[in-house]
Order: sequence, then C-alpha cells, then structure tokens
Amino acid sequence: MASTSTAEDDCVSFNEMGLDDRILKAIAKLGWTQPTPIQEKAIPLALEGKDVLARARTGSGKTAAFAIPLVQKLLLAKQNAREQEVRAVVLTPSKELCTQAYKKILEVSSCCSREIKCVDVSPQASLDSQRPLLAEKPDIVVGTPSRILAHVRGSNLELHAVQMVVVDEADLVFSFGYEQDVKKLIEDFPRIYQAFLMSATLTEDVKALKKMVLHNPVILKLEESQLPESSQLTQYHVKCEVDDKFTLVVALLKLGLIRGKTIFFVNSVDSCYKLKLFLEPFGVPACVLNSELPVKSRCHIVSQFNEGLYDIIIASDETLLQDPKTKPNVKGKAPRKKDKEYGVSRGIDFHNVANVVNFEFPKSVDAYIHRVGRTARGDKQGCALSFVSRTENSLFEAVEAAQKADKDSPSVFKPFHFKMTEIESFKYRAMDAMKSVTRTAVREARLKEIRQEILASDQLKTYFEDNPRDLQVLRHNKALATTKMPTTLKNVPEYAVPSALRHMTQRQQRRKKGRQARGDGDKAPTNAQAKFQKRKADPLKSFEFSGFSKKRRK
Repeated sequence: MASTSTAEDDCVSFNEMGLDDRILKAIAKLGWTQPTPIQEKAIPLALEGKDVLARARTGSGKTAAFAIPLVQKLLLAKQNAREQEVRAVVLTPSKELCTQAYKKILEVSSCCSREIKCVDVSPQASLDSQRPLLAEKPDIVVGTPSRILAHVRGSNLELHAVQMVVVDEADLVFSFGYEQDVKKLIEDFPRIYQAFLMSATLTEDVKALKKMVLHNPVILKLEESQLPESSQLTQYHVKCEVDDKFTLVVALLKLGLIRGKTIFFVNSVDSCYKLKLFLEPFGVPACVLNSELPVKSRCHIVSQFNEGLYDIIIASDETLLQDPKTKPNVKGKAPRKKDKEYGVSRGIDFHNVANVVNFEFPKSVDAYIHRVGRTARGDKQGCALSFVSRTENSLFEAVEAAQKADKDSPSVFKPFHFKMTEIESFKYRAMDAMKSVTRTAVREARLKEIRQEILASDQLKTYFEDNPRDLQVLRHNKALATTKMPTTLKNVPEYAVPSALRHMTQRQQRRKKGRQARGDGDKAPTNAQAKFQKRKADPLKSFEFSGFSKKRRK
C-alpha cells in the first residue's frame, strides 16, 4: 500500500538535512540557498531509504532532488565498501536528458569527485569504445534503458551490486518505446534496491512503471499547478493565419518586442528550416534543433545557448513521431532517419529563457505544458506567446480549458493585441522573403545542415577532446540558404515602424551611434554588459508594447 505525503512541514534548509560537508560546499558553489519544495520533501525521504515517486512541475528542481541523495548515500556506502562497484543507475528517455542528469550529478559531486565517479553511456558511440569506461566500475552509470541493456548484454556492465535506481521523466519511458528494455533490466537488478521515479505528470504509464520498479513507495504529489502562476509566467495568444505568423514574427523581432533568449517551437523538421530560412534575409541568426542532427551537436547547441552564445533556437517538437502507436504519414517514401531518443521539449534545462514562442501550436495539452515549461524555471520570470491559426483553434481551446481547471481561474491567457494595419509594410517584406523559401530550398538547407553538423560532430569526438578551448569557435547559427536571397531586408526603414514605437527605435539608433563613436561598433557585449542587459531587459515589459497604440502605452 503506497503512502501519500500531504503534511505541511516547516521549511528545511540543506544544512539541516544531514548532508556531507562536501555536498554542502558544492551546493554553495552552485548558489542554491534554499531547497525547492520537491527537494525539501524528497531528499529526506530518500536519505531514509524509502522508494519515492515524485510528481512536480517542470523546472521545479527534480534532477537535484535525486542527485543529492544519490551522492550522499554513495559516500556513506563507500566508507565500508571493500570493492569498487556500480552502485547506482540513472535511466532517462532521451540522450539530452542523460547529458543533463550527468552534468547535474557532476555539479553535486564536484567537491568529492575523487570518491564519486559517474559515466554517461548515452552518446552514440560503439559499445567497445565505452567498455574501458565501464571496466573501471564507476559508482553511477547514466543512460537510456536501451543503451544500459546493450552494455549488460555485451558483458560490459554488471548490475548485481546496484543499490539505487533512478528513472527520470518516467512518463516518457514507455511512450519512447522502452517498456521491454525496462522489464529486461529489472531481471538483472538485485532483489533489493532503492528506487526513485521522477515525473511531471502521473499518467497510466507511470503507474505501470511504479508497479514494476518501486516497492511500497512514498508518493509526493505537490499541490501546485503544472505551470507557474501568472505573476511568474505570462501567457499570451494571438489569433492569426499561417501567412500572418511570418509577418508577425519578423515584426516582433525587428522591432525589438521580443527580447532575451527565445525558443521558437514548431511541429516538424521542415518547419524548423522554413522558419530559419525565412529569418536569414532579415539578419536574424538562429540555431535549429531537431532529431536529424547528431546528438553531440544537439547537446553542444544547448550548452552554448545556455552560455549565452545564441539568443534564438528553433526547435522541432516531434513527440508524436516518437510514439510507437502513431502511424507514419508517408506515401511511397522511406521515412527520414530520426533519433528516437531525441526530446527537446521535455525536461531539458535551458537556462534563462525569457520567451517561448509556439510558432506552430502543440498537438496536445501535455506538449503545451512541457514547451512552456522551458521558461519561468525556478524563481525566474518568463513569457509564452502562442500563434493560433483557424485550424489550431480547437487545440488552443483544449489547452485553455485544461489550464482553467488546473489554476481554477477564468482565463490564464492574455490576448496579444496588435493592429495588422500598422505592420502592413512588414507583410510585403515577409512576402519577398518567402519567395526564396521553397520546398527545394528547405530540402537543400536540411542536407547542408546535416553535412555541417556531422562534420562538427566528428570534430567534437576527436579534435575538441584535446582542444577544449577551440570548442567555443564552433557555431551552429550559420546561414543555410543555398540560393540568392534579398539583402535589403536587414534594416527596418523608419516608415515601417509603428508610430507608437518610433521613440524606441530612435533611442536604439542613438545608442548604436554612441557605440560606434566610442569604437565599439557592433561588437558583442562583454560579460558585465550582458549581465546589465539581462537585468534591464524584462520580457514582461517587452510584450507590453505590443498594443501598438498610444492609449495602451499610457
């Protein structure tokens, strides 16, 4: 009989949890002052040796909630251990999540790295090349269920000494096709072990996985909505047709109404490149992220985005394509090779994302929640803007109804007011740019990008291992257009700027001239300048200008 934790305890600090001093030192270096609600409840239970099933919203600190007790219990276990063994296994449904969990464990164990060894076996390398890493019997092994099972079957990994098993983003494990792999892995685990299941939702798949993996677990279901409150996350929607989406997105970007790090979500790989090619003539650099790119390139793009090298990522949310129950919609053509272990809208900890833009509306309520969950993480604020066409209106209504029930409020969406007549000039400029974005151009861009990233991935695998500093030189936002595109669209003429926003553009021009006079030109800002700009650029305020009317500005 599973127990459910509902007691409201006083706030417990990390220092009061009985953690090792080395872990507390690592936590202090990370700047974590107080545990999040899920960490406050899950860590003490895990340290007591209980199995835990935790449901908490995205961005709530679930990864650290299992990483901290994992390292703590391993430090205690190794005090009396006679031999070095693999004592913990972390299973996640995608390679990106494996990388994230691996990095979080390294951060938590940074002050005891000599005692705690962790290996991520998810990279797409041969099993033989990873055998030496596993031969050293690291304390923690991170990987997808299929990858861990392959190493077990290849006699590279023994699980007889495993004491702790973690399944992160548990609600995706079965939908990504890992059910049989998990069942086979359980046969190799010892009879007694401690397990943690972390999930943003408690689906039927999670309940089935709970029966397979957990023993008399404590269920932590925090009484909170799946998305942050409106004071932290502002959600906008705008009703517009497909062609108007392109006009609106270029107007928002060129007029500076979308500021800060932004993720544009689309529903297919083709849409990724279509939007990127459309933005190139306007001088808007962007990276694409999809399942066709090599995993090393995908992880490198995410890490550089987190470091502030890029401001815009165009990501394809292909969750439906990964569902084995979904039939492929292909007529007479072999489907393109995609990575089934790709997942960018779920669990990935993109840092300091100011805005999430649903350029194409998601296909389900869960998909919307996980997309929007990339911003307003922790205690940071963020904005979500959804473009909704006539064919997507029913999907939007379903998301709106679910959020009304979740938050118990009349409406969580704010209408994104604007006048299309005031950006008419952008419509003609968008039409000029779209002339070059043909099916052939999209296909050629996809091939060009794959060639570039495969080469970059090979370099990342060999050269950059010996030259880590040169890794920063590699860029992923290069132009992909293979045909001549208009070059007159980069600058916005004064007549194209709505009257309500002209004072903003004039101020920006004066600042640019001032930089040029000082010799700064268009150089990238220094770290200090970037920090100042981040503090100054409030994404909530940037959307407040979207009314394009003097009445709204007053």
